[in-house]
Amino acid sequence: MQRYIRDILIMVVVAVAIFVGLRLTVQTYVVYGPSMQPTFWEQQRLLVNKVVYKIHEPERGDVIIFHPPDERRDSFIKRIVGLPGEVVEIMDGAVYIHKADGTVLLLDEPYIKEPSNRPFQGDTIPENNYFVLGDNRNNTNDSRNGWTVPNDRIIGKAWLSIWPPNRWGLANSHPYQEQIAVATNE
Repeated sequence: MQRYIRDILIMVVVAVAIFVGLRLTVQTYVVYGPSMQPTFWEQQRLLVNKVVYKIHEPERGDVIIFHPPDERRDSFIKRIVGLPGEVVEIMDGAVYIHKADGTVLLLDEPYIKEPSNRPFQGDTIPENNYFVLGDNRNNTNDSRNGWTVPNDRIIGKAWLSIWPPNRWGLANSHPYQEQIAVATNE
């Protein structure tokens, strides 16, 4: 009888440890609104990796879930395009990144629904903050509205799409570092 009770206690402890471990490292997120179309759709469910940014800093192209600047709303999902110390400019629908060293980068963005229909000139992104845009550039509340995302407001990185079944798979981040074209001012 003691062995039976011990086995049950071990199973309960292991189950609790797994449950707590999962809650600390992974979270589910439901997409609301059209701001990330065509990458993510209304009611699509994602698993969010909450640990990745404890290992390394967020990168350009990552799709993140974060607490929005307006506390009264649910979490947002957007794509990081600007890093600390950079300036983001949108001109003729193209996104340019002005780096601190004077380099200007033109982003290759095959995932967007359509190019932005309005120009934008940002300020220098503060330390530990990120400039984010929705993939549906003309129907989104993003950093063009005067806010950036502080590192401590990031919940995690979109990792896996788990619903609906026809959208199962890894979440669509975009590795800009390999696909950036250098723009010139000639």
